[in-house]
Amino acid sequence: METFNASMPLPFSYLFTSEGTAANTSSMCGGPWMDPRIWSKLPQSLLDRVIAFLPPPAFFRARSVCKRWYGLLFSNAFLELCFQVSPDRHCFIFFKNKTHSTCIYQNNSTNNNPRSSSASYNMDGYLFNPREIAWHRLSFPLIPSGFSPCASSGGLLCWVSDEAGMKSLILCNPLVGSFTPLPPTLRPRLFPSVGLTITPSSIDVAVAGDDLISPYAVKNLSSESFHIDAGGFFSLWGTTSSLPRLCSLESGKMVYVAGKFYCMNYNPFSVLAYDIGSNNWCKIQAPMRRFLRSPSLVENKGRLLLVAAVEKSKLNVPKSLRIWALQDCGTTWVEMERMPLQLYIQFADVEGGRGFDCIGNGEFVVIMIRGCWDKALLFDMWRKRWQWMPPCPFVGGRRGSSGCSGGGEFELHGFAYEPRLATPVTGMLDQLAHPLQPFSC
Repeated sequence: METFNASMPLPFSYLFTSEGTAANTSSMCGGPWMDPRIWSKLPQSLLDRVIAFLPPPAFFRARSVCKRWYGLLFSNAFLELCFQVSPDRHCFIFFKNKTHSTCIYQNNSTNNNPRSSSASYNMDGYLFNPREIAWHRLSFPLIPSGFSPCASSGGLLCWVSDEAGMKSLILCNPLVGSFTPLPPTLRPRLFPSVGLTITPSSIDVAVAGDDLISPYAVKNLSSESFHIDAGGFFSLWGTTSSLPRLCSLESGKMVYVAGKFYCMNYNPFSVLAYDIGSNNWCKIQAPMRRFLRSPSLVENKGRLLLVAAVEKSKLNVPKSLRIWALQDCGTTWVEMERMPLQLYIQFADVEGGRGFDCIGNGEFVVIMIRGCWDKALLFDMWRKRWQWMPPCPFVGGRRGSSGCSGGGEFELHGFAYEPRLATPVTGMLDQLAHPLQPFSC
C-alpha cells in the first residue's frame, strides 16, 4: 500500500508499563520445551503473521528478541500485514482531567499553569484492557503544551487546542509516535464538542458549539466539519451548519454511529444528531427525559446507546441505572439493560449524587464516577456481567471524605480506543501539505 510510505514517520520505541492480572514473564517462559531444529525453520512470512496477532504490549516486548523483530515497526510490509489481519482490541484510554472552569482560569493566568511554564511537557495516558483487566501507561512526548485529548477513532487520538479562538487539532498514534496536525478551524470557539470517525479510506471531523460571539461570551450557533478521503476529495472546514435553537452542549463529546454524529443536549434532555451526508442537525427525544440524571451516549457494535440514572422520587418506581438502544427508525428507544438493584444501591452510595460519565467500546461500557479516579464500573453486555474496575496503579491521590481518592483534585476522562500499529489513513493528510502543481504542456 503506497500510503504507508507517506504516512509513517520514524517510529519511536514506546515502552508499556503494565499492571494487571496477566501472567508474568517467568510463568510464560516455563512452557513446554520447543525443539529449535523444527521451530527455527518456520518461514519468515508465517512468523510475521503470528507476530502481527500479538497485542501491542507483547509486540513491544518481543522487539527485544533480535534486530529483525526490532525493525518490524519500520517495515511497510509488516505494517500493512498488521493493518489487514490484526484483530480489533476494544480498550479504553484515560487522562487526568480538570473542570472547564479551572482551565479558563489557567488560560487567563499563565503563571499558574504548569503546562505553559515550558515549551514541552510529557503527558501520560492510561490504557485499560477490559478483557485482561489490566492497566498500561503510555507517554505522549510529542504533544505540545496547550492541547487536550478530545476524541478517538481508528487507532488515532485527536487533541484540540485549549486556547480560545480558531481551534487547532492534532491526530496522533501513541504506539508508533506519529503526529499529524490538521488545518485550524475557521470559526473561533471556546470548548466545542468534537467528533471523529476514521475508516481505512476517510477521515471525518466535526466541531460544534461554543461559538465566541465576543471575547467574554459564547453561544451554541454552528458546527463545521472536515473531510478527506482516498478518492482525493477533501473539505477543509468548508462545510458549516446551524445548530438547532436553544441547544446546550456540555459534555464536549460526540459519538459516531452509521453516518451520524450524536451528542447530548441538556435542559431539557434530548439527543442531537448530525447527518454527515446531508449536513443537517436534528433533535431526538430522550426516553424518560424528565427523570434522567447524568445521561451519556455510547456506541455499541453499530448501535447508539443511552446510559442514565432514572430517579422518579414521587412515583412508586425504584431508582435505577438503565441502558436504552436507539432503533433503526431513529426516533424510538428500547430499554436493553438495567443495573441490579443491590449493585445500584452500592453504586449510588459511592457516587453520592456527583454524577457519572460513560464510554463504550465493543461490548464493554465503563461508568466513571465524577470526582473519583479510582471508582468505575465495567459492564460486559455480551456476558451480562457487572464488576468494579481495579484502580489505575499509575495514578495517585489523597483519600477524600466520600470514599473516593483524589479529593476532587482531578478525575479520569476516558475515550474508547483501539490500539493499532498501522494507521495508513493519515497518509492522505500529506496531500494538504503538498498543493497541486499547475499543469503545463
